[in-house]
Amino acid sequence: MRHMRTEAPALVPIFRSTLQAQVLLRVLTDDRGLTATDLARALGEPQPTVSREVRRLLDAGLLRGEQVGRAVLLRPDEDNPATAPLRQLLVVTVGPSHVLEQALRGIPGVEQAYVHGSWAARFQGEVGPAPGDVDLLVVGSPQRGAVDAALLDVEPALHREVNTTYLSGERWHDGDDPFVRHVRSRPLVALDLSGDPADPAPSS
Repeated sequence: MRHMRTEAPALVPIFRSTLQAQVLLRVLTDDRGLTATDLARALGEPQPTVSREVRRLLDAGLLRGEQVGRAVLLRPDEDNPATAPLRQLLVVTVGPSHVLEQALRGIPGVEQAYVHGSWAARFQGEVGPAPGDVDLLVVGSPQRGAVDAALLDVEPALHREVNTTYLSGERWHDGDDPFVRHVRSRPLVALDLSGDPADPAPSS
């Protein structure tokens, strides 16, 4: 299992850790409420580690907890004046992969999808200038019009252009293809397309 690094994220180093930023992003962009168990599963992190971050954010007044049966649903504290600007900051910095996952889920023919280029490099901790755009790689044979339609609201949310490249599954697995070799040699962020396509997309 891959655990998130605990150092400040290169994309937005004002947060104490990448995990803290990801927990905040998930809760602030979900309308239904999430539990610490939901977050641990989605982020691939140990639940005790996630629960510690959740407690810090509850204590800071950025999140609120609602007891539902035996579970505690985490929601944004909309009474906190920092919530709305913090949500937008997270979406435009660490949020592109999450936003793109929501947009692409359920589209027939999309076998895999990745973010590459400068945003992926920053997300994985490579220090450098803020990315000017987001490079998306779609593997498979979807109807391009369906993908383009799904991405219509993504660029305004991210305040960045999304550059989409389409590759067949055969080409993606061709180790001799120069473009594929280059992309695979650099940081890649695989998108999780296995969730519910009805999940709401994050708002800016």
